[in-house]
Amino acid sequence: MTKDQKNEVIELLKGKFAQYNNFYIADTESLSVAQVGKLRRACFNKQVEMKVAKNTLIKKALESLDSEKYAGMYDSLHKVTALMFSENPKEPALIISSFRKESNGEKPVLKAAFINGDIYTGDNNLKALTQIKTKNELIGEVIGLLQSPAKRVLAALLHHHEQKAGGAEAAAAE
Repeated sequence: MTKDQKNEVIELLKGKFAQYNNFYIADTESLSVAQVGKLRRACFNKQVEMKVAKNTLIKKALESLDSEKYAGMYDSLHKVTALMFSENPKEPALIISSFRKESNGEKPVLKAAFINGDIYTGDNNLKALTQIKTKNELIGEVIGLLQSPAKRVLAALLHHHEQKAGGAEAAAAE
């Protein structure tokens, strides 16, 4: 690889790291070419961008963006590294775990995940990461919580109103 090619890769990676708040570092070392292809397709189908690059170039890209912010990720940059970039913080974790289930294997191994500024290192975090609530899920839960008491109050008020009005008003309304 020439110096220019290396710089091109670094610039491309910098763009991705800047674009996404979430990315995973996975080890795909012992996967066959067919398996890597299958993993790429799974990522593509879920709007996850997968990039394989040399660790030294990944590290340079991260360092040039924000050396401290990404410091916890550097130790994970060894062996074969596949980067998974995602808007959804848990999608790569779901892809990795379902891929393993299908292949009855331990690969790809999760080396680290960077989720909205938090760093999770080690494969033992995979299960927890599959259960992260996305922003939309959290918003949905909050809305659900806000709606349920209001629904109960409205139901009680309507019920009370119907009882007081008796049948005449209900019949007139029909």
